[in-house]
Amino acid sequence: MTRSRVALLCALGIDNFGSGLFLPLALVYVTQVVGVPLAVAGTAVTLGTIGGLVVPPLAGRLVDRVGPRTVVIGAQLLQAAGAGAYLLADAAGPVVAAAVLLATGQQLFYSCLFVFIADVAGDVPKDRPFAEVGMVRAGCFGLGGLVAGALLTWLGAVGYRIALVLDVVTFFVAASILALFVRLARPHKPQSERSVKVLRDRPYLALILFSGLFGLSLDFFLIGTPVFVLDRLHGPAWLPGAILALLTVLTSVGGTLALRLTARLTRIAAMRAGSALFAAWCLVSLGVLLVPDGWQVAYLLVATLIFAAGDLVFGPRSGALAEAAAPPVARGRYLAAYQYAFTMAQVLAPVVVALFSVADWLPWVLVGACAGLAVAGLGMLGSRLPAGAVAPGQS
Repeated sequence: MTRSRVALLCALGIDNFGSGLFLPLALVYVTQVVGVPLAVAGTAVTLGTIGGLVVPPLAGRLVDRVGPRTVVIGAQLLQAAGAGAYLLADAAGPVVAAAVLLATGQQLFYSCLFVFIADVAGDVPKDRPFAEVGMVRAGCFGLGGLVAGALLTWLGAVGYRIALVLDVVTFFVAASILALFVRLARPHKPQSERSVKVLRDRPYLALILFSGLFGLSLDFFLIGTPVFVLDRLHGPAWLPGAILALLTVLTSVGGTLALRLTARLTRIAAMRAGSALFAAWCLVSLGVLLVPDGWQVAYLLVATLIFAAGDLVFGPRSGALAEAAAPPVARGRYLAAYQYAFTMAQVLAPVVVALFSVADWLPWVLVGACAGLAVAGLGMLGSRLPAGAVAPGQS
């Protein structure tokens, strides 16, 4: 592994450690430390996410012109500014400004991250580099969450501010590592604006759509699990944290193993298998309503194993396929557009979770149906994407 790849993994690990410190606590920080009512705080953070939706097209063009390394470093500094703005916020207005700033930095970061990883990896299939990055980021995010929990346990309200300050510092450290130690295998050359446009590439738009249907499961898991366990099942307060911890452990150690076990599958076949596992997870999770109370905890932990398997199989392959299927002259724009698959899932997931107020089974059926549609849609899409992208080594 080259020095640049090691430095990249270190920087992204530090970045995600900081994110684990603060992102899960953002709403709690705004309500308990800043003193903004929950409804207003939720609206402020949502406005921040929506404000970030305008970033990917701009980020894509910027990446194609100046290269991903410069943009990623700028995104780190912008996120540091957003987290720092939370420290200064004392009312709803400044909270909205901080949320927009942080969300803009996050969207800028994710819009160019895949291109950056691909360029650092060089001329090799990108499945393994993406899997390695996913493992490091998952493990460090979980570690950040554990440290945040310890800070709150020992220091109370002061722990929130310490976690936020540490988050700001990690962004600066990550940006410094990228600036000083990461060199691209292929120096970026500005590309001509004359290229295929994403909106005219129907197979790639379909790839974004079906990946978004998969992405809905990811965000539904993160925000829907606590609601389902605590509000609908009236389960123990520690169970959502245990489920998330189990997922973190599995995804932080299982990425490369999942690649080896699915090495004979094309990228499309692996993505379909991952989506099918998500659909199975929804069906199995729905079955907990029929399980006696004493068995529900164990049952949900086992269901998490199915979810983790789907995430491990789908995740690295989706990023590698999106990168390989993008025209070289417009990789920045294509992969920035691909980010919409997951951004729109973030916007839609809270709406789906709210359907628990209608019926306990409804969100599970909806998310499972979306995963099933992804299985079917990806099956029809495989022949319309470049053969070398679907199955590396083919032409």
